[in-house]
Amino acid sequence: QVQLVESGGGLVQAGGSLRLSCAASGSISSIPAMGWYRQAPGKQRELVTTITSSSTYYADSVKGRFTISRDNAKNTVYLQMNSLKPEDTAVYYCNMRVVRWLFTTSNDYWGQGTQVTVSS
Repeated sequence: QVQLVESGGGLVQAGGSLRLSCAASGSISSIPAMGWYRQAPGKQRELVTTITSSSTYYADSVKGRFTISRDNAKNTVYLQMNSLKPEDTAVYYCNMRVVRWLFTTSNDYWGQGTQVTVSS
C-alpha cells in the first residue's frame, strides 16, 4: 500500500509564510504527478497546484504567492506559501498519482490534511 503523511500547517498572520510537506511511502514505482488541494469551511475542495516532471499549474488565486516543488528521491512534495491571506484559510490536502511496483496503471492517494489558518 501507499501512505501520504503531511506536515507543516499552522496559524500565521496575514502576510506571513508557511511551508507544507507531504511524504509518500510504500511500494512506489513512480509518481507521475503531485499536487495540493484545499477545502475551506462550507466550500468544496479545490485544486491549488500540481507538478509533474515537466510542468506546474497554479490556480489564479495563488499565482505569484505559492510555489510547489518535489524531491523525487524522497517521494516528497512541498508547498511554499508566501504573502498568505485570510482567504487562504483551509484544510490542505496533498494528492499523488502513484504507480505501484508490479503495476502498470496509477492510482490517486491523499494525505490526511493539515489545517492552515491565516489571521487578519
